[in-house]
Amino acid sequence: MKRLYYLDTLKVMLTVLVVFHHAAEAYSPYSAWVYHPSREEEMMPLIWHFHSVNASFFMGLFFLIAGYFVPRSYDRQGGWPFVQKKLVRLGVPVVLVTALLTYATGQLEVGHLWFVESLLLFSLLYAVVRQFVTPVQVKREVSTVGMLAVGLVMGVGGHLIRQVSPQDHWIWVLGFVHIEPAHYLQYVMMFVLGILAYRGDWLTRMTNRTGVVALAMGVALAIGDYVRNDGAWNTFVYQWFGIYESLLCVSLSTGLLWLFREYLNRTNAFQNWCAQQAYGAYIVHLFVLLAVQHATDGLALSGMVKLLIIGLVASALSFGIPYLLRLIPGVKQVL
Repeated sequence: MKRLYYLDTLKVMLTVLVVFHHAAEAYSPYSAWVYHPSREEEMMPLIWHFHSVNASFFMGLFFLIAGYFVPRSYDRQGGWPFVQKKLVRLGVPVVLVTALLTYATGQLEVGHLWFVESLLLFSLLYAVVRQFVTPVQVKREVSTVGMLAVGLVMGVGGHLIRQVSPQDHWIWVLGFVHIEPAHYLQYVMMFVLGILAYRGDWLTRMTNRTGVVALAMGVALAIGDYVRNDGAWNTFVYQWFGIYESLLCVSLSTGLLWLFREYLNRTNAFQNWCAQQAYGAYIVHLFVLLAVQHATDGLALSGMVKLLIIGLVASALSFGIPYLLRLIPGVKQVL
């Protein structure tokens, strides 16, 4: 299978966005981030718009991309080798980070590796299903109508879930799986869509017209989320946010996949290097970010300037540290 360089680049960009998303947590008065700046004037009350738009789509898009590669990996390796590889590559970081955070906080804590934990669970469930189900080719082109239908199903389901479990409410399932029910239907559906996209070659078959429409719709919905503050528009979006953000997620994700396919489907030495470190960068970025935030606490800068500096420095270090770790024998199997 020809390597899809644009997916590598998109994963790198999403990883950097995750770093900046968490960096911005420190400057939001509504966040429970572990670090808070000592200078109160650095706080940015409106930064929640940035968090709201990001949370609407970026982890869902991560799950879609991950799901896209799962069937290919399973077909190439077979059942048991596939499971073994996932247990090592996904399970080992979850165990190590959970042990470290649990020791540091005094309570069971998986932190940002909830994503890796859920991805491991989804991958193992896929392997079980494949024992009983023969994969089929889904030769259908991505359409605007289909995109809207998926977004509405996801949105109505998410809206109903939020009636009993609001956004940012996290629970433990089976005693060790940490999930946010308000977004979990999105993650499951996006992972499944990734699998179907691989089977039906949807990413390649998507037309330019569909991609442009999806991108325009996603950007418009993102802007609509950014501009709301008070008034009727904010009340409407807030009331129906489960549906609103699901449409944002599906349309913006589809649009970004098209945009990167059309204009960023190439690579060079630096892009290839970044792609190799992206997974490790996601794993270590929390610890790197907290270290940088504490180290720069005394700088008398505005919150926005500080956020940009911390985000850039933490991103560079988060990609550089996995490179050094991967030089250790055996670590490449995990990172």
